[in-house]
Amino acid sequence: MSSPIPTRLLGATGVSVSVVGIGGFHLGKPDEQEAIRIVRTALDRGITFLDNCWDYNEGKSEERMGKALRDGYRQKAFLMTKLDGRTKQAAQEQLEQSLRRLGTDVIDLVQIHEVIRDSDPERCFLEGGCVDALVEAKKAGKIRFVGFTGHKHPNIHLAMLRASDAHDFAFDTVQMPLNVMDAHFRSFEKNVLPVLVQRRIGVLGMKSMGAGILLESKTVTATECLHYAMNLPTSVVITGCDSMGILEQAISAAQSFKPMDNAEVAALLDKTRSAAADGTYEKFKTSEQFDGTAKNPKWLETARI
Repeated sequence: MSSPIPTRLLGATGVSVSVVGIGGFHLGKPDEQEAIRIVRTALDRGITFLDNCWDYNEGKSEERMGKALRDGYRQKAFLMTKLDGRTKQAAQEQLEQSLRRLGTDVIDLVQIHEVIRDSDPERCFLEGGCVDALVEAKKAGKIRFVGFTGHKHPNIHLAMLRASDAHDFAFDTVQMPLNVMDAHFRSFEKNVLPVLVQRRIGVLGMKSMGAGILLESKTVTATECLHYAMNLPTSVVITGCDSMGILEQAISAAQSFKPMDNAEVAALLDKTRSAAADGTYEKFKTSEQFDGTAKNPKWLETARI
């Protein structure tokens, strides 16, 4: 019998989630039936955390996930999606679209997506900003928890946390890149992770393989990447699965994970040090390749894709 997938507490929420989660963007790559099969197989095998976003594949990712969550699967999942809207109205409209696409009355976690600009923290917390929409939605029972995501620079994450303090607001989760190269360049692990742990904010690790680009360095394997991120104080490591084979890889990595000692961590970091030095393989930090809201700034103001 295969080993169960471990679970971890999601910060101070009191909720436990699987150590690995399914990324929503990649569900737009296979055909719809295969995407549904990936989600349902993941839930059947013990993965509980599902990631998504209002803008992924022009809403197709949420629609496919919503179909996968029918027939009793919704209660197996901790469901997260993200919103781009920076104004209260845009965020409200995007949330309503996400609720409809996902086929649910309540989304477990909604996060402000792509906090990647120096202006984002102030903009989100302005009167009439997206935080107002999320607070109202939480009071109305449409969402359970609130977080934010970003992949550009740790200083922007820290600014977002300072803005939350200034407005007496507490985030439940924060999502950020955590991988074997991040420690060497603009490190979220070194600069943001300790703050989240101290505050008992749920840590959502992403970009463990940098959309596969880290593997092109030929310095680490996919399993090493996943194990490194799991070895950090992450609540969940979100990984994109666009095929059953990649899903099996994620499940196997979760089942085989064992805490790494200092020597094992040092060995992985030594292997990646040279390749990681200038961010070449972390293109989400050094280019706009992964910045959906930079390519589509209207998403910050409207609910039309």
